Parts: sequence; structure tokens; C-alpha cells
Amino acid sequence: MTKDTNEILGTKDVVWQLEDLYSSIDDPAIQKDLDFCLKEASAIRDEYAGKIDSLDAQGLLELVKRLERLSELLGKISAFAFLNFATKSNDPEAGAFLQKIKEVTSQVSKELVFFELEWANLDEEKAQQLLSDPVLEHYRHYLKALRRYKPHLLSETEERLLAEISPVGRSSWINLFDKVLAHQRYGKEERTQEEVLKDLYVPDREVRKKASEEFTEGLKKEILVFTHTFNTVLADKMIEDRLRKYPNWISSMNLANELKDETVDGLIEAVTSRYDIVERYYLLKRKILGLDELYDYDRYAPLPWLPQRSVSWQEAKEIVLSSFEKFSEDMAKVARQFFEKKWIHAPIIPGKTGGAFAHPVTPSTHPYVLVNFTGTLRDVETLAHELGHGVHQVLAAQKGYFNADTPLTLAETASVFGEMLVFQDILSTLSDPKEKLGFTAAKIESTFATVFRQIAMNRFEDGIHNHRRQQGELSTDTFSDYWMETQRAMFKSSVTLTERYRIWWSYISHFLHVPGYVYSYAFGELLVLSLYGLYREEGQPFVQKYIELLKAGGSQDPYELLKPFGIDLNDKGFWHKGLSIIDQMVQEAENLAEKAAF
Repeated sequence: MTKDTNEILGTKDVVWQLEDLYSSIDDPAIQKDLDFCLKEASAIRDEYAGKIDSLDAQGLLELVKRLERLSELLGKISAFAFLNFATKSNDPEAGAFLQKIKEVTSQVSKELVFFELEWANLDEEKAQQLLSDPVLEHYRHYLKALRRYKPHLLSETEERLLAEISPVGRSSWINLFDKVLAHQRYGKEERTQEEVLKDLYVPDREVRKKASEEFTEGLKKEILVFTHTFNTVLADKMIEDRLRKYPNWISSMNLANELKDETVDGLIEAVTSRYDIVERYYLLKRKILGLDELYDYDRYAPLPWLPQRSVSWQEAKEIVLSSFEKFSEDMAKVARQFFEKKWIHAPIIPGKTGGAFAHPVTPSTHPYVLVNFTGTLRDVETLAHELGHGVHQVLAAQKGYFNADTPLTLAETASVFGEMLVFQDILSTLSDPKEKLGFTAAKIESTFATVFRQIAMNRFEDGIHNHRRQQGELSTDTFSDYWMETQRAMFKSSVTLTERYRIWWSYISHFLHVPGYVYSYAFGELLVLSLYGLYREEGQPFVQKYIELLKAGGSQDPYELLKPFGIDLNDKGFWHKGLSIIDQMVQEAENLAEKAAF
């Protein structure tokens, strides 16, 4: 992406204002706040360590409030360091500052591990007595949720040691991975990851093939680093899971998401049982495109009638805000702040992290959104996705630092719902049936990427984590074998996966940043399909329930939060309802294609 292109799209000056947090990494306020955090952590330990069992409800409330204030301030500093690094990963000073903050965070965590240990190990009768006191009502779920980790906590000495060494453990390797990937360039034109992968969505097959070749060659240059990093992260998690007595590699993620293992197993079983939907669609796509064989670099090829216009940043803004406003004026009002108050970073620049994200920062400040805007309709949907996150984070902020964050599964709900609103609005503007087919097909593929691909990647993770635990380190070829096996299971006979595609596991950062996370996307997408169906049935009454869901943040577990919608996550049939909607989308594409004589 050239400077001129950023100017043409109108993203050149769409950069976030991190001064809302700190003026720069040299801001004296940062050191002042860090000193306070270290001092306060030590003071809390001196005052409360060994005494949790003697606190009454009021005393526990005062302690939790102090912990929350401290955690929020440290969270603000950490967010600033991360966001600063996200657009300057090639800047040594930004990297050094991020590492410094991680080390201070480790020191603070080391001082405070006593609280979770003592609270989790508190006598059940005493704990229930405290939890039932109205004084602690605001923090009841937070405190109750902490106790679920009781079987997996270590001694205080061990917990302090793990906190002490964490900055030079897994997080350090992930930092290296991010730096290498952000620095990497592809092809003779030395393009960024975003630029080269964008070519997989163009009509010209030779351009797609070239992009696939260039991306693979770029990954190959660093594959030894990627392989070693993956093995290190796998081993780190293996050791920690063993120490904490988690029964399997995914248990800690399920616990963090406040989900029962059987709920997640039901989701995975349901999705993998409907891989036939993927096969049917891509066989149809192959026929429509007139190809004898559909290769991996053809997966995202647009149908001939997909609108190919370039969308400016201003247009994207208007589309998203208009879609949100039709659903809820409150939702649009919150989203508009991101544009007006410079909470978004949109241009593609050297050293910027690829992809997109929304960072909640802290309730006392505000979230920030990062996108790499290239002017496609897909980018408009991505913007809606991340602003959905942002709206959720703003609305949940009223619950406070300890209650605002939702489990990852529900964190995807608002983002995918926002994306769905924009898709429906864009679709309604298309009058040509063939254009509608092209745009619907693109949405089907996006849905596949969120549901089927994420579960296939979960199956890849399952394979490599279990291999590392049972057989030791994996070679590059072994990683690639698991990747191809789980990808082929999804595509079946519809897509031919080339040898180049074998190492495409190596750039997917979710596997490192949050092992086990990817099923949350499928959870969120299938949940949203059901919620959107309810919205179309109920209309305005649904809107208020939905806004209340967002405002609730993580103040209850997913099972409780979804009760107002009549959703039972323990019902295995629930997942099939969402999958049936995807099936219907494919059937509609098949019908449209038949009418067009394909």
C-alpha cells in the first residue's frame, strides 16, 4: 500500500490519538504511575496477605476496590505500550518499552498472587457467607468466578515464580514472532502481508496464484523461527497445564470462557459433522467459475458479479454508522465517537501489525480500534466487526474493570452482529440478481471462515498440542501434515490444496497469542445467526435486550447472560439451528446459480 493509496482512500490521517492515555513513551506520568502500582501492590500485600479468611464483607469490598483501581491503572499503561507497539513494531524503542511494562506487570502480579490463592482456598461455608452479603453484590460474579480456579492453583511460592519469569517466557517468543512477521516483505515489490493477501480476493487467477507463491516464499524465509516459536509456546503451555493439573490442552480456555467442556465438545462435533456444507458450496463455486479444479488460492476468488468498486474511508464510515443507526441510535452514537475522537488507526504503514482488532483499554478511558483499510467491501465489514467490539466495550465499561470483560465467546457476539447488519444493508442496495449472488457468496465464504475454518483450525491445534505432549517437538513437516489433514477434512473433494499451502499455519498468530481461542469465533457466529433470526422475528423488543446484553459485559456467565433470549447452550441442537441457516444460505446460492443456468 503506497502513501498515495492511503491518500486516495482518505485514511492517511485516520490515526488514533494515544495522547488520551499518555503523551508518549517518555511521558513522566508513566513512571509516576508505575511507581504507584509497585508501591500499592507492596502495600496491599503487607496489609492483607494471610488475612483474607479474617475479613468481613465490608473489609473484602475495600480490598477488591483497591485491587481493581490498581489493576485498571496497570491495564492503562499496558494498553498504551501495546497500542504504541502495534503501529511501530519495527521501532526498537517501542519494543523495549513494551518489554519494560511487561516486566513491571510481572512484578506487580507477583506481589498480588496471594489474594487469588487465599480467596480460592477459603472455606466454602465462609466464602458463601461473604458472597451472599449485599455489600458484595457488584463483585459477586467476579469473586465467584475466581474460585473456579481452585483446583488449578499452585503454592504462593510457585505462583510468584511463574509471575516473575513470565516476561522472558512465552510472551517474549510471541513478541519475536510479531516482530518478524510485521517486518517480513513479500515478492519483488516487497509488499506487506495485508497487501499480498488482498490479491487472493481479485478476479484474475494469475494474480491470485502469484500472491500465493509470494506469500509462501516469504513464510519460508522465516519458517525455522516460526517452527521453533510454535514448539516453544506448545511446550510452555504443556508445562503450565501439567503443573496446574488441567486434564487437557483446551481445559484452561474453556474455564476462562466459563464454559463446560461438553458445551465446547458439542459445538465442535456439530460443526465438523456439517463439513458437507463446505464441500457443496465450493463444488458450486468451481462450476460457476468454469474451472476444472479449484485450488487453495481460488477459495476467495470473487464470483464474476461481485461488486469490485473501491470504497473510500468516508463511504465506509457512512455505511457502518447508517447500518448501526437503523438498528439502534444508541449503538450508532457510541460508534460515531470512534471516528470523531480519533480512536481508530486505519492506514497501512510499515511496521504496523497486520489484521484488525479492538482493544478495550480500561473503563475509565475508552477502547481503540486498529484496521488495515484497503478499500474493499470486505474491509467495510471488518470495520463494522471491530466497531461492534468497540461498542460492546464502551457499553460494558459501566460495570467496572473487573466486570467489563466478557468471555471470549461472547466477546465475538457484538462484532459478528455488527458485521451482519452491514452485510444486510449493502445487500439491500443491490438490484441485479447476479450481483446479489456474488455478494451473498462472499458472505457465505466469510461465514465459512468464521465457523468451519475456525473449527478446522481448532482441530489443527488439538493435533499439535497433543502431539507435543505425547511425542515431543514437531518438525515443520509435522506441523504441515496436521495442517493439511485438518484442512482437507473440511474441504473434502471440493478444493485441491497445493504444496505451497502446507506452511500457511505458520502466520496465524491466534495459535500463539491465545491457544485454544479460535473456537470462540464459531461460537459467536452461530450464536449471532440465532440472535439475528430473533431480531427479525421480534423487532424493537429484541433491540433493548441486545443492548442490555452488551451492557452486562462479563458480570455473569454466558449461560445466564443468554437466558433472556431463550438460548440453552447445553442443548446440542442449538448449534445445528445456526448451521441450518448456513445450509439455507448455500441452498439459496444454488437456486440463484441454477436460475442463471450454471
